[in-house]
Amino acid sequence: MNILKALLGEHAVFYAQFSHLERTLPGMEEAGLIRAQGALLAAGLASHAALENELLFDLLEARQGQMGPVTVMRMEHQQIETQLQALAAEGAAAPARERLLDVLRLARDHFAKEEQVLFPMAANILTQAELRAAGARWAERRQVRVQLKG
Repeated sequence: MNILKALLGEHAVFYAQFSHLERTLPGMEEAGLIRAQGALLAAGLASHAALENELLFDLLEARQGQMGPVTVMRMEHQQIETQLQALAAEGAAAPARERLLDVLRLARDHFAKEEQVLFPMAANILTQAELRAAGARWAERRQVRVQLKG
């Protein structure tokens, strides 16, 4: 499996979660419930970012050095994580709601940059063998058994 396709598939699942939260957050009046929703999102995003960092970004940096789009993507991962940690400490519903909505905007913007800039760049820089090997490591880490031909 190609790592870029695997990561795009994960993005699709997050988009569904983002949309659900954007629809339901305005009606949430309990800070604890909002924090709980943020914690669920944080768990998934942290796992996704860790795999991107390790399986894709490290490959790209090995070719390009630690400059450019990969550096920006790593910084945005950290920014999203920092906002989610701050959300966990919010005591009132209104600021918790606004912080979580901000995280959703940050994450959507971040995913758009990956999909429009970073992933196409990776497809041009990395070989198909490298992309498939990273995809195999992704499947192993996710405990997915992939047996595809071609």
